[in-house]
Amino acid sequence: MKKILIMVFSVMVLASLSGWAQTGSQKSDKSSGKTMTITGTVSSDGKMFVADKDNKSWKVDNPDVLTAHEGHHVSVTASEDPASETLHVNSVKMLGKGKSSDSGGDNSGKSNKY
Repeated sequence: MKKILIMVFSVMVLASLSGWAQTGSQKSDKSSGKTMTITGTVSSDGKMFVADKDNKSWKVDNPDVLTAHEGHHVSVTASEDPASETLHVNSVKMLGKGKSSDSGGDNSGKSNKY
């Protein structure tokens, strides 16, 4: 009787450990994409995003978030899936009209002269 109880207990422990191991591996798969904030331009159809920094482009897997931002310069917080080179956009922030209008080169020159 004692042997049977020990065997049943051992099987239950092993079964619970294997279930725990599977849950742990599933969590690590879902967090494989890194979250980042990128500035760039949304394509005219809203399905692609091109970064300012290195002109890297990604396909957006949830283009509905970018509705009304097509062709605009924006900052997005997104999760990247490097395997498929897609972005899942979490939030969008509209930026100025363009990169060149943000420089303000003439005003800084006048400030230094006077």
